Amino acid sequence: MKLSNEKIMQFLHKTDDAELFAEADRIRREVYGDEVYLRGLIEFTNYCANNCYYCGIRAGNTRLDRYRLDKDTILDCCRAGYDAGFRTFVLQGGEDPYFADSTAGDDRLCDIVSSIRGEFPDCAVTLSVGERSRESYRRLFDAGARRYLLRHEAASPDLYRTLHPSEMSLENRMRCLYDLKEIGYQVGAGLMVGAPGQTTDHLLEDIRFMQKLQPDMIGIGPYIPQADTPFGRSSAKCAQGLDKAQKLQLTLRLLAILRILFPYALIPSTTALGTIDPQGRVLGLKAGANVIMPNLTPEAARANYTIYDNKLFTGAESAEGMDLLKRQVAEAGFRIVTDIGDVKCH
Repeated sequence: MKLSNEKIMQFLHKTDDAELFAEADRIRREVYGDEVYLRGLIEFTNYCANNCYYCGIRAGNTRLDRYRLDKDTILDCCRAGYDAGFRTFVLQGGEDPYFADSTAGDDRLCDIVSSIRGEFPDCAVTLSVGERSRESYRRLFDAGARRYLLRHEAASPDLYRTLHPSEMSLENRMRCLYDLKEIGYQVGAGLMVGAPGQTTDHLLEDIRFMQKLQPDMIGIGPYIPQADTPFGRSSAKCAQGLDKAQKLQLTLRLLAILRILFPYALIPSTTALGTIDPQGRVLGLKAGANVIMPNLTPEAARANYTIYDNKLFTGAESAEGMDLLKRQVAEAGFRIVTDIGDVKCH
């Protein structure tokens, strides 16, 4: 479906969202039925060389207890997840110098990826480890990774500069996304909704960029401050001065618009939605999402993956809470399936 700029802006500013959400749900059910796919999230390192102004694991945060999971611990997470029905494992971390874009770093990460693929050949491995060279992405692909999540964060150069230090560039972020697509990954892009300085004009720019990129996966969630970051310590306000309820609603509207424009995309109902509102993840499913990413990370480490404040990692957000999660999903009118959950054919 095509939507004009005027129609998108109308949807973003609506006060009655019933029609929008109903259309997104209709399209989602037409393509994916009532299926919800699981992704087992393993936050394997909270070291990061970057200093993004919004992120709690930024290099400049000296108040954070740093950790790295070794290969055996990561494989144990996968074993527990496999027994619980997970068929996709997402290795997520900061741009950790130990796993950096280098021969040694690539070898370490490739070894982990190939070990997961060797033990679980019927599972997919997704990576979310930031910006790397094309050669590094190729080596990881050859090791067995097939999906890659890299939020573009802002398609506007001006807004991107507001969110990131000068040594990072939107140009390089875009280069990474297109390199990943050309290599053959299923690629995920996305953004925070309500980030400081962001307007609905920026969101429209993000939508049009994603229509050019045509990502297989789109991850969005509400911006939540983290106290030990420049944004968390300053008076930086979220977009348009939105409170939590308004930010939740704007995120749900954008999620529904994305489902209408990208019928075949895999779109998660994110932990950030559940953090900002107890019903957030269920509302995300009702607005068009079809993926949930429970946390497989050992609980002692989860508490230190503080990309934003009050991040949920227990209950239905965790692998241990699968019974509760299944109940919540069923009550919303959907069902969790044990499936690798590939993108449906266009």
